[in-house]
Order: sequence, then structure tokens, then C-alpha cells
Amino acid sequence: MLEQPAFGRRLRQLRQQQGKSQVELTGPGMSATYLSRLESGSRRPTDRAAAYLAEKLGIRPEGFREQPEDSLTHAIAAVVSLPESEVDQEAVRVLTDALQSAGDADPVMRWHALAQLSRVQEALGDFPAQHSALTELNALSDELDRPVLRIRARLRMARCARNIGEARAARLAVREALALSEQYDVHVSTSDMVRSKLVLVSAEAELGDLAEAARLVEEIYASLGDTRGALAAEVYWTAATVSTRQGNHTRAISFLLEALDAIDSREDLMLWIRLRLAAASLSMQAMPPRLAEAESFLDSVEPLLKVTGPLRHWMELLFLKAQLAFRRGDTDRASTLAAQVEANLQLLSYRDQVRFAALRGVLDLKAGDPEAGTRLKELVTQVQTANMPDLAAEVWRSMAESTI
Repeated sequence: MLEQPAFGRRLRQLRQQQGKSQVELTGPGMSATYLSRLESGSRRPTDRAAAYLAEKLGIRPEGFREQPEDSLTHAIAAVVSLPESEVDQEAVRVLTDALQSAGDADPVMRWHALAQLSRVQEALGDFPAQHSALTELNALSDELDRPVLRIRARLRMARCARNIGEARAARLAVREALALSEQYDVHVSTSDMVRSKLVLVSAEAELGDLAEAARLVEEIYASLGDTRGALAAEVYWTAATVSTRQGNHTRAISFLLEALDAIDSREDLMLWIRLRLAAASLSMQAMPPRLAEAESFLDSVEPLLKVTGPLRHWMELLFLKAQLAFRRGDTDRASTLAAQVEANLQLLSYRDQVRFAALRGVLDLKAGDPEAGTRLKELVTQVQTANMPDLAAEVWRSMAESTI
């Protein structure tokens, strides 16, 4: 019962499950340093320390005995109710530790722990790590051979694949999920069905089949009616994205304004913020760019992002501010902001990573870097090879504007 590191893991899980801080468990004979070492597993607890902590936690000393299922159950309980704005690396560590120490746990319990791990990784913008967790989740789903779990795992993988720029994998995952739903007659909620189709729309658009993307989004749009709320906002946003790919910025802005009107910050704060970041980006892509409008959107979310929200949204804000500064001719400020983003570049979506590389390239070009032009041309080739002509056009336009 008192062996490490099992005791430390169990102590930490019990404390977090009860929402207690380490400070709340300190007292005579239990300093914060000693408690921290107990939780990390670097110190073996005495019987007296275990009895003291058991009393503080309101459990019997035997409660520190850890079972494989216990570690996963407590880890899931510790993070399942966390809203996106409160997710942090501690949640990742809790789930990762539990999964590593519970190799013999019930497979269904492992499935739920992996699902939660992928959720918190998505909230943090760590898409490569999320992809790894989802690969394991999908393999486990297939081993369990439970259609509901297989469907949910594939829908999660589809969103992740879209975020890292793997459009073909995203399309395949959605199609497999829809086929499983039909094959086994599994009920999928309206919201999950719509969101899965929206991922399919995004994938088709990325792969260049704009006609199919437009057909799908019109079909979803027509089914909405006068619906408001988060789901409606996501549909309008996706419709705006397809219109942007088609080069119709006027219609894209119209759809995005509908998305902004469909939700307020009290319903879904993170979506409210993301929509305004998207609106700022779209305003700068318009011809001619609508810079004052973009600045207004960024100003509306900056105070909120200073106190809440995942780091990836803050990086998106800084990147958009860097783009805005560049378009206004303030290359020094654009360079300063870009430098702040560069350390966390992996948090941006694939498209924004390309846009960042283009911005970095034109800033280097203006600074007199003789190799910058070559790097920008290589970037265009890379994007064209990925079958993203609209993004390639953006890079060319950035190059052209930098020489004016």
C-alpha cells in the first residue's frame, strides 16, 4: 500500500478528485515540500504520514491501495468536467500517468481515458500528440468491435486529421464512421451527424472538390431553418470557408456574419472567440483587405484571451496581429509579434502554419535576406503539391505585395 510510485499516484488522484490543493493537505509534520515529494514518488511515506493524509482526505488508510481500474476512473473523473478554457498540461499528465500504470485495466475504461486524453490534447492544440492517442483509440475500438465506439473514435480522428492538414485521412475517417452507422443502424445524434458532415465538407474543399463541398454545405445549411446556437454557427462558418475557397469573399463574409449573429459569448465562449479570430482573418484576405474591421474583431477578443482560453488561441491572435501590422507597413511590429508566435508554431493549424511561413518569408525579404525569395517559392511548390491552389495564391499575393 505504501510502495512508490503507486502511493504518490493514488494520493494525487484522490486529492484532485476532491478538488483539493496541496496546500490544503499540509499541516504539522506535512510540509508542502514533503507532500510534493510523496506525490512525485521520490519519498516513501511513513505509516504516520499515510494516516495523516487519509484523515485529511476523509478515507481509510486502505484507500491508498491502487487498482488498475481505480487509476483510470479517478483520472477520467478529474478531467471529464473541465471546460476547454480550463484544460492544462496537468490534465494531460494525470491521464497519461493513469494509462501507463493501468495496463491491465478494463479495455472499455482505457477507451474512455484515451478519448478524454484526445479531448484535452485538442483543447491545448497539441494535434500530433492527439493523433497518436487517437491512433491507439481507433485500434482499441476495432479490437473491442463495438460499433458505437468505432464510430466515435473515427469522428474524433477525422477532426484531428483536418487540423493537421491530412484531408484525405479526414475524409476517409468520416466516410467510415457514416458507413458504420448505416451498417449497424447506430443512432448518431443530430449534432454529431452535422459536425461529422462539416468535417467532410472541409476535407472535400481541401482536396479541391469544391463542387461537392458546396453541395454538402448547402444541404446542411438548408436543413437548419432558423436554428441558432453553436451548431448553427459552425455550419455558417463552414459555409464561409467554402465560399472563401471559391474566391467569393463577399458571400463568405455574409455567412460569417450569420455565424457571429447565431451565438453570444454566454452560450459558448471559446466558439465566440474562434469565430472572431476567423472573421479577422477573412477580413484581411478580402480584396481589398478590410483592415479596420479585422482590428475591431481582434480588439474584441484580446482582453478575454489574456485571462482565459487555450494557448493556441492566443497564438492565433498574435499571428493575426502580426499580419495586420505587416499589411499596415509596420514591419518592426510584425517581426516582434511573429517572433512570439514562432516558439509555439505547432499550435497553429496547417493552413496558418503556411501563412506564417509566408509572412516570415516576406519579412525576411524586406530585411534583405537573399535566400527569402527561394524559400517562398519552395513554399508555393509545397502548397501546390498538397493541392491547395487558393493557399498557394495567398502566398504569391504576399510575395507580390512585399515588392510594392
